[in-house]
Amino acid sequence: PGILTFLADTLLVLSFQTPLKKTNALIAQMGITFVNAYVPSALCCPSRASILTGKYPHNHHVVNNTLEGNCSSKLWQKIQEPYTFPALLKAMCGYQTFFAGKYLNEYGAEDAGGVGHVPPGWSFWYALEKNSKYYNYTLSVNGKARRHGENYSVDYLTDVLANMSLDFLEYKSNFEPFFMMIATPAPHSPWTPAPQYTKSFQNVSAPRNSNFNIHGKNKHWLIRQAKTPMTNTSIQFLDDAYRKRWQTLLSVDDLIEKLVKKLEVNGELDNTYIFYTSDNGFHTGQFSLPIDKRQLYEFDIKVPLLVRGPGIKPNQTSKMLVANIDLGPTILDIAGYDLNKTQMDGMSLLPLLRGEKNVTWRSDFLVEYQGEGYNGSDPTCPGLGPGVTHCFPDCVCEDSYNNTYACVRTLSASWDLQYCEFDDREVFVEVYNLTADPHQINNIAKTIDQEILEKMNYRLMMLQSCSGATCRTPGVFDPGYRFDPRLMFSNHGLRARRFSAQFL
Repeated sequence: PGILTFLADTLLVLSFQTPLKKTNALIAQMGITFVNAYVPSALCCPSRASILTGKYPHNHHVVNNTLEGNCSSKLWQKIQEPYTFPALLKAMCGYQTFFAGKYLNEYGAEDAGGVGHVPPGWSFWYALEKNSKYYNYTLSVNGKARRHGENYSVDYLTDVLANMSLDFLEYKSNFEPFFMMIATPAPHSPWTPAPQYTKSFQNVSAPRNSNFNIHGKNKHWLIRQAKTPMTNTSIQFLDDAYRKRWQTLLSVDDLIEKLVKKLEVNGELDNTYIFYTSDNGFHTGQFSLPIDKRQLYEFDIKVPLLVRGPGIKPNQTSKMLVANIDLGPTILDIAGYDLNKTQMDGMSLLPLLRGEKNVTWRSDFLVEYQGEGYNGSDPTCPGLGPGVTHCFPDCVCEDSYNNTYACVRTLSASWDLQYCEFDDREVFVEVYNLTADPHQINNIAKTIDQEILEKMNYRLMMLQSCSGATCRTPGVFDPGYRFDPRLMFSNHGLRARRFSAQFL
């Protein structure tokens, strides 16, 4: 089969259904929507590395968006890139492969080979230098730099990606199966919509859920320091951003419609799997954090995942717990590759897509993030001291060096739970029962049953050191789970140090 993957940039679940009407009609309504799809790290580069490798961050070692954090570094290129799923698709499965759009945030950096570096596994390569833009950017066209300006008709990146993708479908070989990944800049900042969409959604504002613009009490210090209520300036800023994000998605909707129609005209649509997802979520005012991601909450780690294709019945919804580490194994499985030959941590979704009965599935997965922060104080927030970053003018900071955490996100017949530990002086713990508290307002770490805490702590340690098949062992609330209290660390300080060493 043909395989086509659309990857959005920082798209939260709540915000995709209205602007992406064609996408919903052409993918979701013609296939399956996974309503519990997550990323193991709510930041672009670690998340994209997880998609490409099928691995958790502690196994691919991309921890942030910098070269120092292994984002598109020489080390990444040497150790991980040769074993990504596109590399296997091309070398082992005979696929012609096409990439267009944002790859990894530091792709094209001079210290990592510049735009002349074309990762193994790609027959056709049209990659954006560094981070998302809409105008005034450079593309690597099969290793050659091509500069674009600010003329909408020839330079607007979403449309350029659409045209390149249509050309590929027009001129590709009909003697080999194809794989395409189209990674649009939208709806990432700078949120530049196409001219025809600048007046859209004028009355739209960010959702006012119960966790909007409230103090995040009983949470990690970084959340507690956010100013509540937010200033009118901050609220206006995040509402404007939310509106512009929607406007940028209208061009993505057009792109998807064009490609689906092209596949239909070519007679290939019925034999093509189409995926639509995002690298992470996004928050706009939850717990008085203006705009960003990087946090452990649902609004940052939960993403849309829509799939249509051969053998997938229309208008389906799945509540199974899936993660972006599953995309690589799924696509290789579709192509007929033996997954036992990989080192991937994820699971193939193909049995779920086909509606197979009695599928053994996970009940939990790992979320992990290593915080970033500068050694010096942020000039906008000197009172907070060193170690903070991404600070707003009213001194609300979105990240810090000790915003370093790991979580077990559990979803089973009996529990909808998140357990998180921070690697900081407090060894702070956050626990949420999402059945009773879907917006994660009440941290129940001090009131939940101690035995559950111990089991979750032990499960977290297991997942943080897992690799391949050991990442797919039974979770705490699976019938097959076995817990030996003697294996628990008696000294929590040891536990915290182990967490830090494991992550680094």
